[in-house]
Amino acid sequence: MLYEAPFIQTTIKYEQLMHDLRRVRSLHLPQCYIGAGYIRNYIWDVLHGYALRELHSDIDVVYYDASDLREERDIELERQLRELTGNAKWSVKNQARMHLRNGTVPYRSTEDALRYWPEIVTAIGVQLDEEDRVNICAPHGLHDLYQLVVRKSPFFTDADYYNQRVQKKRWQEQWPKLTIITA
Repeated sequence: MLYEAPFIQTTIKYEQLMHDLRRVRSLHLPQCYIGAGYIRNYIWDVLHGYALRELHSDIDVVYYDASDLREERDIELERQLRELTGNAKWSVKNQARMHLRNGTVPYRSTEDALRYWPEIVTAIGVQLDEEDRVNICAPHGLHDLYQLVVRKSPFFTDADYYNQRVQKKRWQEQWPKLTIITA
């Protein structure tokens, strides 16, 4: 995957992210990743030459377990992570049930679910394996992330929602080098 090596090297340098990845790994959830804004914003900060700003509103933990679709499980996992870390930003979602909320066909895996996220640059997850190696789940690749391009995922069908979301997030004010492509 293009940009995999610099992505991994940059991830390893972020101590808090590495601690969070270890915490999430300890949950032993299948196909489990930290993704979305936590990852995207960190890389954008690095590419803009900014000091770490932690502008993410939550720490998205995504996993795939079709054998247990209870939302209560996710709420309990969030509670555990919040108690363990003292950080209220944790958000845990089993992607095996998220198609119900999103009105799509059932997802087949975490990677499949990420494919349907609104922006390509948000559809990126990171995990640590048992040997502390960084694994990436990026169904659209890392090109847009490193080229500072924001565009709608081809699998996300609600162009109006995408356009409103990008405008509401005001990313270009925070990261002026971004190129935002409206749908």
